[in-house]
Amino acid sequence: MKILSSCVLRALERFNAAYPWDHNAHYHRWILRQLPRRFDLALDFGSGSGDLARLLAVRADAVQAVDPDPVITAQAQKLTPAGLPVTFTVTDAISEFPVGPYNVITCVAAIHHLPFHQALTRFRRHLAPGGTLVIVGLSRAQTPADHLLGVVAVPANAAMGWLKNKGRPSQRPVSMTAPTRSADMTFDDIVREAREVLPGARLRRRLFWRYTLVWNHP
Repeated sequence: MKILSSCVLRALERFNAAYPWDHNAHYHRWILRQLPRRFDLALDFGSGSGDLARLLAVRADAVQAVDPDPVITAQAQKLTPAGLPVTFTVTDAISEFPVGPYNVITCVAAIHHLPFHQALTRFRRHLAPGGTLVIVGLSRAQTPADHLLGVVAVPANAAMGWLKNKGRPSQRPVSMTAPTRSADMTFDDIVREAREVLPGARLRRRLFWRYTLVWNHP
């Protein structure tokens, strides 16, 4: 289903290029609200420029931040103040991230780069009992609800870009320089597979072309 014309999409791309803002960082505060005030060990998979890892480090004794891109990981290290308990690791394999168990695992806009079922299984295996997994992901639009939410997001996206940039064109933030790719799985496919691996997981479509998943390990 194609609701937006190519002309509208090109205009949106030009506006976003002039007034960029990080859709993933928009959800960071929401992620923190799903987590305990204090926890021991956290894993941020797909850590990018390290923005979320640094926020987690304020609450955690230690944070393992993992990303496949060595360039943005080097930038993340430079942006991280000395003494903040964050360790950055470069790896492109879900099987190679540092072994837990973790009290908190986060994964923002990264799981669609991985074999979905395998990634969820790995996260579950390394999440400590009582721990929390939070994922903010991308899905491929398929249903009328998906497309309608996308249409609603267009003016909201433009408004957010204008407000966050205070009406002035600006450069893309470092957090938006990591490699990207489109999502292959639909939201319905994600829900079905997630609930096979993580019984009781809570999933929800979100604004700005995202969905969220929260699972608490029994």
